[in-house]
Amino acid sequence: MANLRELRDRIRSVNSTKKITKAQELIATSRITKAQARVEASQPYAQELNNVMNRLAAASSLDHPMLTPREDTRVAAILVVSSDRGMCGGYNNNVFKKAAELEAALKQRGLEVVRYVTGNKGVGFYKFREDPVAGAWTGFSQDPSWEATHNVRRHIIDGFLAGSNGTAKSREGVNEGQPVRGFDEVHVVFTEFESMLSQTARAQQLLPVVPVIQEEDLQLPESATAATTEEVTADYEFEPDADTLMNALLPQYVSRTLFSMFLESSASESASRRNAMKSATDNATALVKDLSRVANQARQAQITQEITEIVGGAGALSDSAESD
Repeated sequence: MANLRELRDRIRSVNSTKKITKAQELIATSRITKAQARVEASQPYAQELNNVMNRLAAASSLDHPMLTPREDTRVAAILVVSSDRGMCGGYNNNVFKKAAELEAALKQRGLEVVRYVTGNKGVGFYKFREDPVAGAWTGFSQDPSWEATHNVRRHIIDGFLAGSNGTAKSREGVNEGQPVRGFDEVHVVFTEFESMLSQTARAQQLLPVVPVIQEEDLQLPESATAATTEEVTADYEFEPDADTLMNALLPQYVSRTLFSMFLESSASESASRRNAMKSATDNATALVKDLSRVANQARQAQITQEITEIVGGAGALSDSAESD
């Protein structure tokens, strides 16, 4: 009876856990849809901004601190994008592993690495290992907004513009009230959403920006010859000049690129949590099935034993009556 009681208690416990994981799975599924919608809604603006930046890159001198690699690069910043909550499978572990690989590669180049983190899980991970973190921001991994990510985006840009020889203005989450040392490169480790079943940790250089100059796809008439072909360029006029526009738009471009990484990570976190909770729910269902089978076998054995005892007792009474 004690064994059967323990099995029933365990079945009730597993069923309670199953309800929690099923609810988490449903919540994560609904959030994936919203996160994907936000990513898709941001694409038109991001695409148009990319087009404008490509046109400006073709027309400007490309002489800007955010475009030019530093000759005396000494300090590289790594921004690790993790989640605020757990229960999302290997999502955070893959990010930390990729960040460690990137850090090792940067140190091989002789660079000093400065680590920044977003998400409570990342803060706890490095704090437990006593690894230094120059700045941390939390509270927006599941639902990043332009306002919530303002401080991290501005700090990354200001720190790069200051360079390793200068200091940047302190913002919330980074040594508040004290100047912050700048850096010469910025790399971001985030998770790219590929599909509902596939999310991949990526390491991408954010600064300095590598400009991509698009070439016009020009098709000349078949009758044109090399002697009569003249150089054809796109007819674009910039007001003010291209260099001025580049100076004004580059911070917006970098800020928007970083924000899109937060959106990708948000969708990936929800997808990872949904997959993890679905696996947990399926495992709980299988475990309850196995435990129920064992409980039924124990109950059947108990009933058989009770019947055997009753039959044996009846037989003993019958033998006693005949002897009288």
